[in-house]
Formats: sequence, structure tokens, C-alpha cells
Amino acid sequence: MNQAVKRKARILIVDDDPGLLRLLTIRLRAENYDVEAVENGLQAIAAATRFRPDLVISDLRMDQLDGIGLLKELQSRWPGLKVIMLTAHGTIPDAVHATQLGAFGFLTKPVEKQELLEQVNKALKISGFVDTDQDWRAEFITRSPLMEEKLAQAHMVAGTDARVLITGESGSGKELLARAIHKASPRRNRPFVVVNCSAMAENLLESELFGHVKGAFAGASTDRRGLFQAAEGGTILLDEIGDMPMRLQVKLLRLVQENMIRPIGSNQGIGIDVRVISATRADLQQLMASGQFREDLYYRLNVVHIEMPSLNRRREDIPVLVAHFLAQIARESGTRKIYAPEAVELLATSDWPGNVRQLQNVVRQNVALSQTPIIPVELVQQSLGGTQGKLPSFDEARDEFTRSYLSQILQITGGNVSQAARLAKRNRTDFYKLLGRHQLAPEDFKGHR
Repeated sequence: MNQAVKRKARILIVDDDPGLLRLLTIRLRAENYDVEAVENGLQAIAAATRFRPDLVISDLRMDQLDGIGLLKELQSRWPGLKVIMLTAHGTIPDAVHATQLGAFGFLTKPVEKQELLEQVNKALKISGFVDTDQDWRAEFITRSPLMEEKLAQAHMVAGTDARVLITGESGSGKELLARAIHKASPRRNRPFVVVNCSAMAENLLESELFGHVKGAFAGASTDRRGLFQAAEGGTILLDEIGDMPMRLQVKLLRLVQENMIRPIGSNQGIGIDVRVISATRADLQQLMASGQFREDLYYRLNVVHIEMPSLNRRREDIPVLVAHFLAQIARESGTRKIYAPEAVELLATSDWPGNVRQLQNVVRQNVALSQTPIIPVELVQQSLGGTQGKLPSFDEARDEFTRSYLSQILQITGGNVSQAARLAKRNRTDFYKLLGRHQLAPEDFKGHR
């Protein structure tokens, strides 16, 4: 069996000194890291959007956007992304201030090779980068930049024990993402336990969750193992946490708040070593406002928040998902069918309130009912209840226009951002932010004038 190629850790270097950029790039590539180097903070934001680094090494003093400003922007967009600051001797107090704001640490120029490699190795371990192959995300079929952003965030948090809250519509893949986080984590060889908080009566859910935690909770008196114990050393997913009864929310809060989930060998708590991930389709903010969900529990569970995009926000994935489902059915049953081109167009433009799960069900239904090898558009219309393709929303149309407009300007100016910003009558800072928002890299347009 062929072994999957392990992914290199991606490092983004930001410094306005070309010589230092070259030196750091050479040193890190020699250690088998995937490196991208840019000369200022604004370029770094655009590069990070496209490159998805696991670690950023940035100079502290730069024009346009300095290291502190870049740090704040990166923390806002990608919580958990580690940043190492480069500083001259005279700016060490500023670097210490940066670490207080969330930077991982700092390196003093001239950068000593061994110190650089030690800092990088330590930062990657703490950031959650795990030197695993791509099997952890094998269930996700996507070419959507938005979905890739969510997967990058999941991979970043996988190596930590931070609690994660995954929100999103039904059928958008919340449980799938939780499993991916578990597979990418050091806990991958231990249990992954799913608890559906909306599928059981309150007393049964209580018994299933907390089992025999004798004396630790009021009313817990049985000797049967609960699912927290069953997940020992691994991960527990509290699915549809928004439906958990208030009385059990109190017990869960106590379990988390009093550090009763602790590594084995600790002399405190009950010694449960388990990583907690929660998921919900509900609006927890709204539930808190109406008194149906505890605010203190929300903040305990929501250390890292990942919002799964609906299928309607990642329409570019529909054709590849359809092809994947057709191939999957062919492997299972030997029945090979394809869609007529107009049928694929209808699938790609229709509304999908049930998201990927609904799309998969429609494809399976179409394969089962089609009497010919080519699935006609009429069968798709029947499956969708006569729903026709829908126009894009105003926001979708505006984003599409903006990206096309920016691409044309960059094409005209050969990737010259200053000239492009003048043509667009925007300042360079705003223009770079627009480029980052729409995943456009100026260097991709150089030489095309």
C-alpha cells in the first residue's frame, strides 16, 4: 500500500530586508519547511489568505503595517496562528510588548540559526501543527477557498487540547469536521465518541454522559461507565449542544469549570483525559438571550469557534461533490451513471437547505431512478420538487463583480499594487485588504501587462 506524502509545515516570513529574507528562506527550506517570503505587512495578509501558513515570522518595524498591526490582523482572522517577531536590540521592549499581545516569542537580529530552528519547532508544536498525511481531511471534497480556510483552522487547533465549538446548518458537515480534528490530533489512535444531545430523553442522556462519576455530581450514583469515561484519552463530540437540558448544562459546566477533565495521573478531579468538541445548528447567542443556554457554559465550550459554510456559500464544490458521489456509488454497486450537462447546471444553481447531505441523497435517488446511463435534467427537477436554478444573492453578485474588477485592474497594471490602487481610487491599505478578502495575489499578475 502506498504511503501518503506527509505535508510540510508552511512558514510565512515578513521583513523589509531582502538579504535577511533570503537567508531565513534558505535556512528553513533546508529543514524541509515550505516557505513564502514577503516584504511588508500588507503583502503578508494577502499571502496568508492564499498560502495558509502554519507559522508567521515577522519583523517588528516595517512601513505601512508594522509587526504589531500585522499580529493583531492575523489574530483576528486566524485565531491560534503563532507569530514570532524579529527585532533589533533597540526594540526588545517593543518585542516583549508584542509577546504580551499574543506573539509566540521573538528572535534578535542577527538571527542565530540554532535558535531560529528551536523557536520554529517549538512554535509549530504548540500551534497544533501535526506532521500527518492528508488522510485526516480525506472526507472533505472541496476546491472552495472558504472551505479550505475552515480546514486550515481545524488543522491548526487539532494539535492542541483547546475546546472547539462548531456551528453551521444541518448537513453542512459539523460532525465530519470534528472527526477530522480528532484524526489530525495526537489523540487519533484513541476513541472518538459522539453524543447526540437532542436524540435522548433527559434522564437517559444524563446516564449516558456521566455514568458512574460517583460523588462527583449530585445524583450520580450508578456504577456504569459514562461516555466521558468511554472517551478516555480521546475526543468526545457533544452534538447539538444547544438542545441539552438546562439541568445537564449545569452538570457539564461543573465538569469543565472545576477541571474535572484532567490528564491521567493528576491527583485532582476525576482523572478523565478527554478533548471536548461541541457542535450545534442552533443560534446559541439567541438561546442565551432567552435563558435557554448558560452563558458561562458557552464561554467554556467556545474557546475556538469554527463556522461551517453552507453548500450555498461554496457552490464551486457542487460539481466535484457530485462526481465524487457518482464514483462512490459506482464502487459500491457497479452502477456507473453520469449527469447530462444541463442537469449538472441545475444542481449547481439550485438552493440546498439540507446542504451536502441533501445533495448526496439527491444523487443517490437519481442514480436509483434513472433508466438510462445519462441522468436527465427532468429527473433532477423531480427530485428537487420542481425547484429551478436560483439567481445569486446581492452579496454573491457583488463579490463576484468585485473580484472580477480587481483581477482586471491587476492584469492591466501587471500586478503593480500602487498603480492599481490609483486606478481604483483607493488607498493602498484598503486595496490590499480587498485583495486579501478576495484571495488575489499581485505577484500572480506580474508580467501579464
